[in-house]
Formats: sequence, C-alpha cells, structure tokens
Amino acid sequence: MAKILIVDDEAKIREVVKEYAMLIHGFEVEEAENGYEAITKVEHQDFDLIILDIMMPVMDGFTACREIKRIKNIPVIMLSARDEEYDKLHGFDLGVDDYVVKPFSPKELMARINAVIKRNQEKEHNRYVFEGLEIDIDARDVFVNKEKVTLTPKEFDLLVYMIKNKNMAINREVLLERVWNYSYFGDDRTVDTHVKMLRHNLKEYRKFIVTVRGTGYKFEV
Repeated sequence: MAKILIVDDEAKIREVVKEYAMLIHGFEVEEAENGYEAITKVEHQDFDLIILDIMMPVMDGFTACREIKRIKNIPVIMLSARDEEYDKLHGFDLGVDDYVVKPFSPKELMARINAVIKRNQEKEHNRYVFEGLEIDIDARDVFVNKEKVTLTPKEFDLLVYMIKNKNMAINREVLLERVWNYSYFGDDRTVDTHVKMLRHNLKEYRKFIVTVRGTGYKFEV
C-alpha cells in the first residue's frame, strides 16, 4: 500500500485529495499545512509520493521541495494556482516529477499519482539509496551527496555485488569468483586493493563497507 503526503494550506484541497486517495485507491495518507511541517514529517517517516502546493505560508513549496530532496529522494507532484512556464521549469529543475494546475480534476490527479508511483517503483528496482549514497545500476552512476563520483568498472561491480548481498559477510574468494569471474587467477590482495580504493571514493559512506576479520567484507546498513 502506497503512502503519500499531501501538503497544502487549504484544508478543502487536502480533504478532497485524501478522500480519493484513501477511499478509492486505498493509499495511506498524511497531511501537512506548510512546507516546514512537511519537512518534519519527511524526516521521521517514509513516503512513496508527496503532493506539494507552491504558495503556502511559513515555507513555500519550492523551498520545501529543495529541502525534501536533500533529505530523501521522494517523488513530488507540484500543485499551483498559476499556469506559469517559469514555475513549471523551476519545479522540474528541482526534481519535481509532475505539475498540476488548480483547479484540477481529482480523478486526473490520482491518475498522475499512480503513474508517478509506478514509474518510480520500476526505476527503484535498479537503483539504491543509502543516506547520501546513491547507485544507479542501469546508468552505472554513483553519487555521494548528489555529487557524481568516478569508479573503475571493477570497483562499481564490486560495490553492486556487495549491495545486492548487503548485510552478508562475503569472503574474498567468492568476490574474486563473482566479480572477476571464474577465469580470473588472482589473490586476496586484488580484492583488498579494490576495496581500499572504493572506500576512498565513497568518502564518508565508506562506513557501509565493513571488514569481516578472517573472512572478507560486507556492505552493512
């Protein structure tokens, strides 16, 4: 069951969206009246999608979106009473997934919500996020605090293999076999050298790669 956060200072808007989301589509729904309240909820809860109004007191939607994206990479649909190109472009620059102009059809909004959630779930199958460490397997990209870092092909393969087997201790021989393939004739130092460089490139998130004494390594979260 998907969980969404509705952020709007208009209680009637929240009520209408909540009714459609809960009663018709079976979503779990949380509400917030402004951007600051939304950020607080994001810090303590996980959501599959956020519906975020632009014009709100205390903190506007653009500012809230920027901060939310810094904390967690959650899909966002922006709501606005203005059909301005600048607002749309600015929203997309912030990473907004869709943009809906008020007044809107609740049925259309729900269709857009379902489409964004489905698209994000499909994408997440090959994408991992651990705090500020993001790995896009399809694109073979790694980001540390939103900054792209460069890994060698084997460093990337090593990282992905450990992530897919996270919290499991993997001995060096298995890593040589699975990452370097059966035909590779190397020794433990090959693994240790690559782990050392991988940790260096991951910066503060090197903490996820834990040495298991007498065995090998594990990606621990």
